Amino acid sequence: MKREMPPLHPGEILKEMYLEPLSIGVTAFSAVLGVGRRTISLIINGHSGVSAEMALRLSKALNTTPELWLNMQRDFDLWHAGKKIELKGIRDIVSAA
Repeated sequence: MKREMPPLHPGEILKEMYLEPLSIGVTAFSAVLGVGRRTISLIINGHSGVSAEMALRLSKALNTTPELWLNMQRDFDLWHAGKKIELKGIRDIVSAA
């Protein structure tokens, strides 16, 4: 089943479900994670993705799993890539063998 609506960027989830309810700003949160303010700002504004290292940091600070953050990023990336790339010209070489 194809998804018509794009998945939310993990930065949007971070902002709306964690930072805002906890009343923690970008500067304070970046200090908690031990990263620069700009790094968190880029993520919550959807200009940067969540890396494996960042997923580990987020999971520790927010009592989640790194897989949660990486899966959100993967779903976001795959959905957007699927809207950009044309796959019709690529043939299945495994089933044809």
